[in-house]
Amino acid sequence: MILLCSLIFIMSSNPYPESIPKIQFLDKLIHFFVYGLLGILFFRAVRKRNSCRFQGYSMILGIALASLYGISDEIHQIFVPDRVADIYDVIADILGSMIGVMLYQFFILEYYASFPYHSHMDKIESLI
Repeated sequence: MILLCSLIFIMSSNPYPESIPKIQFLDKLIHFFVYGLLGILFFRAVRKRNSCRFQGYSMILGIALASLYGISDEIHQIFVPDRVADIYDVIADILGSMIGVMLYQFFILEYYASFPYHSHMDKIESLI
């Protein structure tokens, strides 16, 4: 989680790279997937820290933390030459973190836990 946050900060501290192809909405897709991963990482950190049975709180907190980091990143870009803050990037960040956490919750925690022989759940979860 810390590595991904650092990578996001470093990438947004540089001027917009010219090497990215000018494909419409490509930057929004990148935001969506990166913040989906960040939402999952925040969710996992909160869930492990709380060790509570109520996953809804951990989901909301994971999404909120990833979204707040996305908002702070856009504010940070105001002060970087050749970068601008974009509300659509914030929307992609929020949606990405929401979808990422919900997919993780459903597929990893619910789907695999529904099998009667899920003794390897911890091993699967630690790989992701």
